[in-house]
Amino acid sequence: MKLQHVDIHNAITALSCALDLVGVDEVRHGKRVAIMANSIARRLNWPELECLSSLYAGMLHDCGVSRIHEHRRLTETLEWDGAEDHCIRGAAYLSACQPLAHLSTEIRYHHTRWEKLLESPIDHQLRLRANLLYLADRIDMLQAPFLNSDRILIEYPEIIAHIKTLSGVFFAPELVDAFADIADVEAFWLAMEPEYLDEDLHRIGRHIPTTPLGIPALKELARLFSRVVDAKSPYTNEHSQRVAHIARQLAMDFGIAGYELEQIEIAGLLHDIGKLRVSEDIIDKPGSLTQDERATMHRHSYDTFRILQRVFDDSKIPIWAGFHHETLIGDGYPFKNGNKELDLECRIIAVADIFQALAQERPYRHPMSLEYIVNNLQSRVASGHLDAKVVAKLTENAELYYRLAMA
Repeated sequence: MKLQHVDIHNAITALSCALDLVGVDEVRHGKRVAIMANSIARRLNWPELECLSSLYAGMLHDCGVSRIHEHRRLTETLEWDGAEDHCIRGAAYLSACQPLAHLSTEIRYHHTRWEKLLESPIDHQLRLRANLLYLADRIDMLQAPFLNSDRILIEYPEIIAHIKTLSGVFFAPELVDAFADIADVEAFWLAMEPEYLDEDLHRIGRHIPTTPLGIPALKELARLFSRVVDAKSPYTNEHSQRVAHIARQLAMDFGIAGYELEQIEIAGLLHDIGKLRVSEDIIDKPGSLTQDERATMHRHSYDTFRILQRVFDDSKIPIWAGFHHETLIGDGYPFKNGNKELDLECRIIAVADIFQALAQERPYRHPMSLEYIVNNLQSRVASGHLDAKVVAKLTENAELYYRLAMA
């Protein structure tokens, strides 16, 4: 089995950037939580591996959040009904992803009060790690109105004082004490500015060796984020996974095998990761999109391309995934590439994406019949948008592909 050396630190940082897209106007929340949690863990002299786990859990703690409206609630109040929902989803996603499964318990309880955690059956250190995420998360909620503003230097003593009033109820006293110690200086708060966050994460990552991951582990990472993307709307449920299945089968029908075949499947799983930035109001809209809404939708494939470049910098996965809305005549997006610039794999994923989307219900239409879909694809071939050979290969076994699209 071929192994790919993946910089896990860089991969998690990049995937955190994808999750940050859900915030739209309020980005880098995961990175701030990560840096604060890591700083508090180090003040408590936790072992190095636990400090790193707190960093990575901080970046991924909101992986159960796909919807922009839900994300806004995270930054508006200390507690609310339904806060546990995204914790449960996120823990389930991580539990199914072996490389990150060890973070699932602290993600599950990262909105649970300390007084309730003391009654839970989990290990005490795991309680502390989960509560550390909750603490850092709520600190970020309190500082949000003053981010990237000198006003934070006036307001931070009030934030510290407020957190102290919650000691023993919301947060473990030892965590609050450690936070109060390290936060009573301007530097703690100024480090939350975007360029400093990115520099600090890069500096930490320089000392972490790359980890060889097999294809199964890479697929698990890809499936994790495909689930987050597809959960944005009931109309996109399992879209990415089904596109990946169709793309893999098409590639096999073209004789593609081995490592390249696995990469096509991964690209299919991740082709819409940039769509995390798109509001569910747009995705679920039953009518035509406005010009502004269409512009927002059109940027998602570029965001996909840039995010995946950070994770797979020595692979064509970013190209195959990011070019899925390009056309052979060069009027697609975001690069307007044409025939000569599109690999077969790009053409395969483009066809798989359209085929599955037409087979799936959308807010503005019912699922299309197989006959309609085949005719639609062939009309796109006639107009010069889709590859004739790819569509012909799919049409040869259309019923199989329709089952893959609907399964």
